[in-house]
Amino acid sequence: MAEAENTPTVVVDGVHITYTVHGGRSGGRGAATAALSRMLRRGGAATPAARRVHAVKGVSLVARRGEAIGLIGSNGSGKSTLLKAIAGLQPVERGQVYTHGQPSLLGVNAALMNDLTGERNVVLGGLAMGMSRAEVRERYAGIVDFSGVNEKDDAISRPMRTYSSGMGARLRFSIAAAKSHDVLLIDEALSTGDARFRRRSQRRIDELRAEAGTVFLVSHSNSTITETCERALWLEAGTLRMDGPAKEVVAAYEEFTATGTGTEPGKPGK
Repeated sequence: MAEAENTPTVVVDGVHITYTVHGGRSGGRGAATAALSRMLRRGGAATPAARRVHAVKGVSLVARRGEAIGLIGSNGSGKSTLLKAIAGLQPVERGQVYTHGQPSLLGVNAALMNDLTGERNVVLGGLAMGMSRAEVRERYAGIVDFSGVNEKDDAISRPMRTYSSGMGARLRFSIAAAKSHDVLLIDEALSTGDARFRRRSQRRIDELRAEAGTVFLVSHSNSTITETCERALWLEAGTLRMDGPAKEVVAAYEEFTATGTGTEPGKPGK
């Protein structure tokens, strides 16, 4: 059993990720004036500038079966981009990503059909994750109950576009958590629910880990990371600054955000 728990499920080896942003940098009034001048000279619309963003810079890590790993860091530090690369949704420029099984990415903006009812989205989401129709029918009531979207009214029968962001996030998590995953990637989905839903979610994550899965969790709530994960990765400006016990990594990150110290990237702990 110990050998099975030590089995690597994700290996990220020296990964660099870049992408192109169209429209240029936000340069304030001076940039706007320059753009207007270009438009007037050309007699038409200005061609948006394009720039390359180096979002992830040489990140390496190994995740093992049964781990829950939190990702923390400032906005734009590369957390979500790294999750997309692990899920196979974001190409890497250099380096390699190896995964055992099919990773499943769950995010607040995960694609569900806003014009369809919550009920239809439960069915479509379950099928998209590889469930059979019989499995979706069997788990349907549990998914809806877990999400809590039907507690006040018959919201599950209404279009998703009528849901609050919290309701939508809870339903997305509930669909994804209805089956076991080799690797489950959660991007901010637990930050929008109430305390009761977060407790239910954390228990479900523990169950998924016990079922020999690996969970990655991105959150801006440091307490959620320390309560849910035993290990954390701190990404800052695309580099991996620290990899180690969640409480130690969160403490170092909180000191960094409070004082602005810690400019040198740390060595990974695992």
